[in-house]
This record gives sequence, structure tokens and C-alpha cells, in this order.
Amino acid sequence: MSRMPSWTEQDLPDLTGRTVVITGAGRGLGLITARELARVGARVLLGVRDTGKARSAVAGLPGTFDVRPLDVSDLTSVRAFADAWSGGLDILINNAGVMDIPAARTADGLDLQTTTNHTGPFLLTNLLLGHITDRVVHVTSELHKQGRLDLDDLDWRTRKHNGMQAYQASKLAVVLFSLELQRRLTAANSPVRSILASPGIARTSLAAHSRSNVVNRFTFLTNAPERGALSLLYAATQDVPGNSYVGPDGLGGFRGSPALRRQSKAGLDPALAGRLWDATADLVGAVDGRAARRGA
Repeated sequence: MSRMPSWTEQDLPDLTGRTVVITGAGRGLGLITARELARVGARVLLGVRDTGKARSAVAGLPGTFDVRPLDVSDLTSVRAFADAWSGGLDILINNAGVMDIPAARTADGLDLQTTTNHTGPFLLTNLLLGHITDRVVHVTSELHKQGRLDLDDLDWRTRKHNGMQAYQASKLAVVLFSLELQRRLTAANSPVRSILASPGIARTSLAAHSRSNVVNRFTFLTNAPERGALSLLYAATQDVPGNSYVGPDGLGGFRGSPALRRQSKAGLDPALAGRLWDATADLVGAVDGRAARRGA
């Protein structure tokens, strides 16, 4: 593990002239990240489900903000957002996510948790990739190390649904997506980098409805949201190698300051990453096929 002693938001570089898109940035880690990047000069675009709340959240903050509708669990919304994009885009931060939620299906008929955390960001990244000049940051979790993928049932259609297992699997999928994306970028001689960021256990509302929320009562085990966001800020702005994994430097990666940590063994499996890419593309293609049959 490589430590970055005492790195804080005060060490952010000047980002004047840079454009950043952050999904799910209307609250929590995404909002903190947006606030800090705008403070140092970036034009920050918040892709959110509730544009009114997001505009209220950034009202009066220093910097330049743009708020646009984006629901990463709705592939039609993802496509509309990407289709409307024009001009350059330096940094995409795939921050939107849900944790340990009950079984539910999206408007496209996909598993809600898997789509929000992985399939939607997969599609968004691929659609915007031609615009991106610097990097894609994927927000994952240390719990990816407990994740197990079933590529024959990525969308939880045949297995009994388990909210926490689905969350862990989706965050492993995020890690593997970064690995395969970086492989493809490198093969194409692209300067764009794919970077992973884990906030550790940050005291946000992400797990408020989950039994795992009990850990938020033990502050000595967790990061305050502002400290958890440091991993995202470091991953978005610092000169780190492609497919780096930035997370807290404390025991278990639960809390602390940003450090270069290591993914799980499964998260570094190139064959699994390639197969996941294909399985995810198949899911997206199946949705497109259904839309075509409906005449959409």
C-alpha cells in the first residue's frame, strides 16, 4: 500500500478550464466531491434524478455548476444524457449507487441494484468515452472483496435475490469493469485512465435502510463523509496509474486518508473482466432489442 501522508482537499490542483461530470451528486459523497472540484475551478455537471434538490444543494456555493437529469438505473435516461452531450469532458465520476436494497426491477426490466451500480454506469461510460480526455473514476467498495459473480445470472433472474450479495457482486463488477476498460484504453493507445475509488465506510445515508447501517454508530470504524470523499477527489485529480485503486489507508480500508490499495484477486482477473464486459453488453443489447420490438 502506498500512502499519501496528510493529503486533503486543500491539496487539490487548480482545475480551471476542466469539465467534470458526477453522477448522483445531489447529496452525500457526490455533492462533497462536486463542491470541492468546483471550488478549485472546475465546471462541474451534476447528473441527478432530482434536479430541483440538486440545484438547491449547490445554490450559493462558489464555482460553476450545471445540473441535468440523469437516472443511471434507467437506460433510456442514460442514453438521453449521453446523446445531449457536446464538447469536451475531462473527468467522469460514476458515483451514483444504492446498497442492499430489496429486489426490484427497473423500467427496462433489469435488477435495480445491479443496474444502478454497474450496468447503467457501464453504458454511460461507453457512450461518453469519445468525449473524455482525462479519466473515468468508478466508485466501488471494500465489500467487492466479498463479491461473487454469476455471469449466467448477472441480472438476478434465476437465483433467490439477496440484497447484500447483490451489492457486493455489483461492486466487484465495478472493479472488473475498470480493469477491462483500462485494458481496452491501453490497447487503443488512449491517454484516458480508468481509476477506482473506495470511500471506506463513510457515514452517509447509503445504508440507512440496511441492517449494515449499524456500523455508522461506531464512528471509530468509519470515515466522516468529507474524509470519505477524499478518495474520490484523489482518484479524480492525482497522477496515478491506470486501474489504480484508491481507498482509505486504515485497517481494512474502512477509514483513513487516501492511499493506493489493492483490489481483490478476483478483481484483477482479466479473463473474468472480459467475460463480464460481454455479459453486461448482452444485458444492454437485450434492452435495446425489447425497445426495438416495441417500436421505440
